[in-house]
Amino acid sequence: MFLGIDIGTTAIKLGLIEKNRLCYSQSMPIHTYGNETIKYQKAAEIIAVIEEEIRTIPRDLREDVDTISFSTAMHSLMPKTSDENNVFLWSDQQAIRTIDRFKKNQLRAQHFYNLTGTPIHPMSTFAKILYFQEEKRYPEYTKWLGLKELVLHHFTKETVIDYSTASATGLFDLQEKQWSEEILEFLQIDQSQLAQTVDTTMSFSIDKKIATYLGLSSKVQVVAGASDGCLATLASFCATNRTSSLTIGTSAAVRQLVEQVQLDDTTQHFCYYLNEKYFVIGAPSNNGGCVLEWAQKNLADNKTTFFNQLPEILTNSSVGAHGLRFFPYLNGERAPLWNPHLKAGFSNIDLTHTRSDMIRATIEGMLLNIRRLTQSVANHKALSVSGGFFQTETLGQLACDILGVPCYYSTHNEPIFGLYHLVVNSNDSTLHEEKVFQPQPEISRQYQFLADNYFK
Repeated sequence: MFLGIDIGTTAIKLGLIEKNRLCYSQSMPIHTYGNETIKYQKAAEIIAVIEEEIRTIPRDLREDVDTISFSTAMHSLMPKTSDENNVFLWSDQQAIRTIDRFKKNQLRAQHFYNLTGTPIHPMSTFAKILYFQEEKRYPEYTKWLGLKELVLHHFTKETVIDYSTASATGLFDLQEKQWSEEILEFLQIDQSQLAQTVDTTMSFSIDKKIATYLGLSSKVQVVAGASDGCLATLASFCATNRTSSLTIGTSAAVRQLVEQVQLDDTTQHFCYYLNEKYFVIGAPSNNGGCVLEWAQKNLADNKTTFFNQLPEILTNSSVGAHGLRFFPYLNGERAPLWNPHLKAGFSNIDLTHTRSDMIRATIEGMLLNIRRLTQSVANHKALSVSGGFFQTETLGQLACDILGVPCYYSTHNEPIFGLYHLVVNSNDSTLHEEKVFQPQPEISRQYQFLADNYFK
């Protein structure tokens, strides 16, 4: 029995899988602290949620677990001190001005991107450390760790991080598969301040005290695992046989499975390690499901029934929302603009526009922005899709029409299944397509025309 644990930014999910079949699953929310600029979670709360979830697994299933592995969100940073163990998330924006200054040296910024495959952006671990160093926020010798190091150390007592998660820090030499001496020297930190890097399939024995406390076998092996984005891509490939994928959660990302490092100085798409065979390239957006949540909160006539009423709301408007446009940059933006200062807003609004037009324009703007990402990473390729967004039939079809390509949805497109295929190396070739959205030709043509100058 395989136990996969996915630590996201809003929830921690676990799944027990045997022979490619999900036998048990659970999800619990995790609280984020801070304000519009500062975003962090507490290490002790993360560990407590994971332990509570494991202890509530039925005993007979727990006793059959022989392997555990972890998927974690990228770009986290936990400055390890004696009195504070906060985990700063990818969405933390304290480093915005620091990175604005750093990017003025274009040659260095471009060089660091080419070394690491990590875009130069405030989200990255590199940016966070640079900011904290400038602010002298922490002692000179501080251990700079993250989510993956936190959970692996708790379960194995080894301070390690996998190549995949490390390759999203902006500190990791993608070709050499080790911490970049040049970047560490620039930050004035030593390798001893970081975790040891290991391959994604490296395994360790579980700490016996932890095993006893959680009711697990002392023979359980803990495998390092990878980052959530890379694992979602692998899961999508194994479930639908498509190398291109789209996830719309709170944020969004388009990804492509490739067999060698691919970089682009112009678009600065990311390129992260997955395993000995694959890398994952892609383009992330800050503005996915959070845009829909904003519309629910601020534009809905009835917040409780908003999602059930969406089909009717969209029908009450039309393609293009009667000329109304929405620029979806509620969180600034990553790809393709890499500008945290961008703001959202409506354009062309007049007295004739209705609430339905505003809601439709909000969703269309978010999806047309994602369409730009698909064109840069997976142009004209069918997509394996995942995330709660696609569980709503109307939204899934609208996304398909705007993107103009078939979209294959499966519950197997999630990071936990990616962990399973990474660790177990399953050769199961059974496809798990549960819903296929096909573009409606006439509507797709209208959106193609709209997309040509939407953001100009």
